[in-house]
Amino acid sequence: MPELVRTLRLRDLLLLFIGSVIGSGIFLTPGLIFRQLDGSVGLSLLVWLVGGVLSLLGALTYAELAACNPEAGGLYCFIRDGFGRLPAFLYGWCLFLVIASGSVAALASAFSRYLSEIIPLSLLASTIVAVVMIAVVTVVNIWGTRKSADLQNWTTLVKVAIIVVLSMVLLARGHHAREIPLAMGTTQHGVALFSNFGLAMIAVLWAYEGWQFGTYSAGEVLDPQRNFPRAFLSGSLLLAGLYMIAVLAYLVALGPAGATASDAIAATAVGEVFGSWAGKLVALTILVSTFSATNSVILTAPRVFYAMAQDDLFFKKLAVVHERFHTPAFAIVALGVWSAVLTCAGKFSELIGGVIFVGWIFYGLGAAAIFPIRRASAGRPIPYRLPGYPWTPLIFVLAAAAIVGNAIYLAFRDPSQFKNLEVAILLFLIGLPAYFFWRKRAAG
Repeated sequence: MPELVRTLRLRDLLLLFIGSVIGSGIFLTPGLIFRQLDGSVGLSLLVWLVGGVLSLLGALTYAELAACNPEAGGLYCFIRDGFGRLPAFLYGWCLFLVIASGSVAALASAFSRYLSEIIPLSLLASTIVAVVMIAVVTVVNIWGTRKSADLQNWTTLVKVAIIVVLSMVLLARGHHAREIPLAMGTTQHGVALFSNFGLAMIAVLWAYEGWQFGTYSAGEVLDPQRNFPRAFLSGSLLLAGLYMIAVLAYLVALGPAGATASDAIAATAVGEVFGSWAGKLVALTILVSTFSATNSVILTAPRVFYAMAQDDLFFKKLAVVHERFHTPAFAIVALGVWSAVLTCAGKFSELIGGVIFVGWIFYGLGAAAIFPIRRASAGRPIPYRLPGYPWTPLIFVLAAAAIVGNAIYLAFRDPSQFKNLEVAILLFLIGLPAYFFWRKRAAG
């Protein structure tokens, strides 16, 4: 039987970590966050910083878990080993139906939308472009993990270089730096401040979303005990630094008022400095960024479905490894096809962004798995020990619980947001009979 091959090196894991995170968020969400915090620069920078710290705490926790058990599936395996097969299955179920497939659909839609900024496209043509993009990435990932990783490396390096250059130019040529200190304070207080800060955190964590994807490919990483901690630590710090510099560059280019009013802050900032023609440059940047992020999801997430199938908790065909390419080809195709369906569904794929808190239920649960896994490993050597244990994972778990709780609170406070909670509940309700169906099927 062919098996997955360990081929991902330290630089592959590092660039996969960074490339999985940087999609379209940093180019779009800063303006939204300024509005949610009433234009407060101080709170906005704080929320970006807190998002980076939370990602760092979670990444370091997952680095220990991946180093201790470097098998395909990553986060799915952490939850399974820590809390059992049912919650692990529900995570994989939600990953397939919404979290990974929805991310791919949203990224593909963003790709076609920004391509239309360069080449005018009809609605039908935009949908076709998005589906073709998913198909191309799917084929590359079936072709080989090494080839997909090389593609990921180059596209990640290109988009990081573009972000750095654009930020430096905006900082050098912007004329609003003196306005920033005057907008550091806030007019919000009490419950409203706490709730809006939590809402802004969800938007920031969407921009940081994806750092956990690297764990899914743990079964293909060379020297995982050494490479996971190094890649996850350096990747978290690099991302937080890139994001903070980019947000500051937008502020210098536009000023607090201009940044708060913008829905497409990167394009607005570049247009302010260079003129309207430069909007095409931002569109091109987002094209590279969304393509790279799509590739990272399809490179990693199918390994979870592969692990589920090996545990007899999903279609057995998804555990088959291609004889020639040594990739879980059927799992990759399944994700690509379902993602394309969501892309064509349009409004349904837009709804997925509203239930991002579903993922945070499992991200917190995955980090919490370190406690029972450590107890079960008592007396055995641990290749990498998380610094600050038990506070590092505990803070991350509590923050994840607060994010989910705040999302639920907002759903009850705002009826228009309640549909997101309904979708989340429906996912779990459908997942329960699905779990018992596969468990009975395996027993039979």
